[in-house]
Amino acid sequence: MDLQKLNVKVFVECSDGIALTDFIDIFHGWIQASDGDYYDVADYSHMQAGPGIVLIANDANVSIDETENRRGLLFSQKGWLTGSNQEKLRSVFRSALENCRKLEEEAALRGKLRFAVNEALLSVNARLLGTNSQESFDEIHGEIDAFTQHLFNSADVRIERGGDPRQRLHVRIKTSAALNLERALENLRR
Repeated sequence: MDLQKLNVKVFVECSDGIALTDFIDIFHGWIQASDGDYYDVADYSHMQAGPGIVLIANDANVSIDETENRRGLLFSQKGWLTGSNQEKLRSVFRSALENCRKLEEEAALRGKLRFAVNEALLSVNARLLGTNSQESFDEIHGEIDAFTQHLFNSADVRIERGGDPRQRLHVRIKTSAALNLERALENLRR
């Protein structure tokens, strides 16, 4: 399977007292500083367990997502990716983690927000590429396993497919290995 339109959600470990709507002003600041990379913010804070606050760009969206009542940063690659599946996974995860770091370093959030790098949700946002079936999962499992061994330094990793066939193909990746954001980004640079 040629992996495209990948989404990565990195879950929040702690977000002490940060209201979802606080991200609106932060994302507007990113738009003003971006030289046209980002161009809009969509506010879905009124929806329980919904898409949250979305920063919109041509190639990818970044959002503070609250699906499943779990807050996290969702990086949604929209543009077409080139290279091997390993290169695509590395690129999308690196972009997601760099956005996590950028949020953690925001002055208004410093010390209040931390992302848990040991768990992520990977989705293929293109049903034509693969349905949420065991067959599609089997087709990409080896690629994801090889990638996570690189990301998590060969630690034990659990990779599980979301079972609802009505949903997009998505895979939960989890390890008990202790890994911080900087170390994960360093692993992806190698």
